[in-house]
Amino acid sequence: MYAVIELKGHQYIVNEWDTIVVDNMDIKEGEKVEISEVLSVFDEKAEKVLVWTPYVKGAKVSAQVKENKRWEKINVLKFKRKVRYTKRIWFRPYQTVLEVKKIQVNG
Repeated sequence: MYAVIELKGHQYIVNEWDTIVVDNMDIKEGEKVEISEVLSVFDEKAEKVLVWTPYVKGAKVSAQVKENKRWEKINVLKFKRKVRYTKRIWFRPYQTVLEVKKIQVNG
């Protein structure tokens, strides 16, 4: 069973026991998270599909925080031509790794 969930403005297609990397959620490692923002639920062959507006009622995705980490460096370069202005910034965003445990659908 697959589900399309929404977290922090991004959408993810998840299956049970998948691991996904999302933006920082400020949750400690090992804690459980229940996601109720489920956009759609469908099976492997897409024979049974549940789509609701905006979220599927009674659907939840249970996940567990595996680790909190930082991603690789991103180079941000700002410049203005003909003025000789350049500015370089290095940025490493924090990320959370989630392991999806269960997809529940009531109804």
